[in-house]
Amino acid sequence: MWVSALLLLVAGFGNPRPAIASAASHSDKTNKKSLPAVTQEIPVLPLYNPAHRNMIWLTTPVTDARQMLIHRVEEKFASGEHNYKAGHLEAARRDFDDAVDWMLQSGYDPNSDPQLSELFHRVVDTVYTYELQAFRAGDGFNEAPAVPAPIDEVAEMTFPVEPRLKARAEEAAKNISHDLPLTVNDEVLSFLNFFQTPRGRAIVETGLRRAGRYRGMIARVLSEEGVPQDLIYLAQAESAFQPTALSRAGARGMWQFVAYRGQEYGLRHTWWLDERQDPEKATHAAAQHLRDLYKMFGDWYLAMAAYNCGPGNVQKAIERTGYADFWELYRRNVLPRETKNYVPIILALTLIAKDAPHYGIQAEPESPVATDMVKPGRAIDLRLVAETIDVDVETLRTLNPSLLRLATPDDPAFELRLPLGSAPRFSAEIADIPPDKWVSWRRHRVAAGETLTAIAKKYRVTPKAIADANNLESATALNSGEKLIIPAIQPAAENKRRMVSYRVRKGDTFLGIADRFSVESEDLLKWNRLKSKRVRRGMVLRIYTLDGTQERSAVHARVKSRKKLARPAAVAQTRAASPTRN
Repeated sequence: MWVSALLLLVAGFGNPRPAIASAASHSDKTNKKSLPAVTQEIPVLPLYNPAHRNMIWLTTPVTDARQMLIHRVEEKFASGEHNYKAGHLEAARRDFDDAVDWMLQSGYDPNSDPQLSELFHRVVDTVYTYELQAFRAGDGFNEAPAVPAPIDEVAEMTFPVEPRLKARAEEAAKNISHDLPLTVNDEVLSFLNFFQTPRGRAIVETGLRRAGRYRGMIARVLSEEGVPQDLIYLAQAESAFQPTALSRAGARGMWQFVAYRGQEYGLRHTWWLDERQDPEKATHAAAQHLRDLYKMFGDWYLAMAAYNCGPGNVQKAIERTGYADFWELYRRNVLPRETKNYVPIILALTLIAKDAPHYGIQAEPESPVATDMVKPGRAIDLRLVAETIDVDVETLRTLNPSLLRLATPDDPAFELRLPLGSAPRFSAEIADIPPDKWVSWRRHRVAAGETLTAIAKKYRVTPKAIADANNLESATALNSGEKLIIPAIQPAAENKRRMVSYRVRKGDTFLGIADRFSVESEDLLKWNRLKSKRVRRGMVLRIYTLDGTQERSAVHARVKSRKKLARPAAVAQTRAASPTRN
């Protein structure tokens, strides 16, 4: 209602008196006999108060639709870049798609206007570069898979007590050295019983095998931090010594830190890495945390319970009962069920690990893995590292479990672990590739019969780019076993990917078009948001292709098959010039 009234008021703002007069005239006609004509001067209504400030526009004034388009595309493009750099790739993809689609569907020809042309090519070139770095990197930018934490499987269960185990366990506990108290009671015996079942035995044997890989490092760190050596069995209970273990509660790593507690003890968690999964750093953090908990409670069983459920919960349980004793808190049922079982699980695993044959368990410990340490100084793709030193990527992931992606963070202090003895080779060979290309460039070992054209198509670059990067002539034959540098992103001065529109002609097929423009069929589906590989005559496809041109060999083949006019010399010259020939 107030909007309508305001509009009527504004409509009469320029000339208010005629509007009033018109109203009076209408009244005179309807009441001519009863009302005498009265002439009265009506003052101008105070529609504007000069003492007040003018209204302020909250939105940026836009001069025309073209400027509005540019403004919206710039905003969407900036949002995409922000999301990309933050690691939100799906959100970035949506923003970039919107930016490109708005320009294509606006009705404006980008090439007809310098400002539109500059913006269009900047958006397309940047988006394509990001796709090469991330969207096309497959699992390179997906988080590495975690494994379930064994503690989740056991901590909330209860098991019967085997009476025959008690005497054996008590006798064994007397004959083994230990620096933590070893209580043998029904609660501990119930888990001793479980760990000798097939299911429980598998958990124990996995942990005992993997312990060999980390035992030396953990013993050293526990000694450096001044805490009991038997705390190593806390890691066996939590993760079976698996650095990538993940619990249902979101705790990660060999020592199962939740995010906030890990940060409290200096374990960084970024999009690129999670130091809760770094075996040595996490061991230092766990030892420091346990030492702090022991100072708080003065009892290692209470410290371990607090490690599981938090010191606040243990403190409340003590305050409620008046007892600073784990087993008393256990009997009074004032601790979470998982925490009640947590300490008995660790004690049972300690008894078994210290005398495994006594409990009928055999496990050959894995050997420690010696490594070299290098500081790349900036981000580098693990696939490039693997191709440089001729190891498989999984080896590098195993040596560097803190990495969440197939690339290192852009951090000069980050230390990358390599197989022992490979650091000199890595340093020598990686020098052939510019450091700013370490995330995007690759290496390729030539297989028997491979050509530059085949290799170029695999990595979506031109044969000329590979030839130039390796100082080769385009027609040079490749030797089996030769290692090539693959420039996965074109230099700015070289061939750029450009968006072209292609109208489907009679006889065209989807795969034929993809091959003609040297693009992958899956990319062609994605660029045009198609659900199937079917095209119809007259359909316009959006294609990002090198130089905005079709592959020369496809054009030549088509001309030759249709006209068959090329002379032998001309054909030979064409083949020599074609980048698809060696």
